Amino acid sequence: MPKFQIAVLISGNGSNLQAIIDAANDPSYPAEVAIVISNRPDAYGVKRAEKAGIKTVVIDHKNYETRADFEVELQSQLTKQAIDLVCLAGFMRVLNAEFVELWRDKMINIHPSLLPAYKGLNTFQRAIDDGVRFAGCTVHYVVPEMDAGPIIMQAVVPIQQNDTKDTLATKIQQQEHKMYPAALSMIAKEKIKLINQKVKFDEVIEQSEILISPKI
Repeated sequence: MPKFQIAVLISGNGSNLQAIIDAANDPSYPAEVAIVISNRPDAYGVKRAEKAGIKTVVIDHKNYETRADFEVELQSQLTKQAIDLVCLAGFMRVLNAEFVELWRDKMINIHPSLLPAYKGLNTFQRAIDDGVRFAGCTVHYVVPEMDAGPIIMQAVVPIQQNDTKDTLATKIQQQEHKMYPAALSMIAKEKIKLINQKVKFDEVIEQSEILISPKI
């Protein structure tokens, strides 16, 4: 049976891309990375993809007069590969609603907060500044509104008194690298259904433990 074909869109280091590549190296993993696309020529993630022997395309957004022109080329590259799912992994470009609708229910993103809290940028420092006790990350479907699509998976990370934005980022990224490949696997195995814009699962172990921070 052919493996689920994914495209990964990046703009930078590509650590989540590497986590997906590593997972896909297991012959039992149900998906494979068909193409990696970067909007920045200097993104280190491009080197990660090339090292893994994955087709890599750079579409430098600076070479296009409008966002729509950039997205025409992006769509062209994706359709050439018969992609089943688009994965945004540190892709730092806001996509027009028209493009998002082309990939409705077939594009996901990972965001470094417990959505719907802390949409946008600088999530780690904002959580620390607000004095909240938990942060985390979210895998979600992409919709035209930024960081607002149906939630697939979340990881919760306690914020310690001595945490900085850098230490918190490190802890959260460790969870991202576990969670993103796991979410992809569930989608590829058709264990996820979207019903009324909420994600429903088949054959999953649901979390029942109540988390309190600090412990009591």
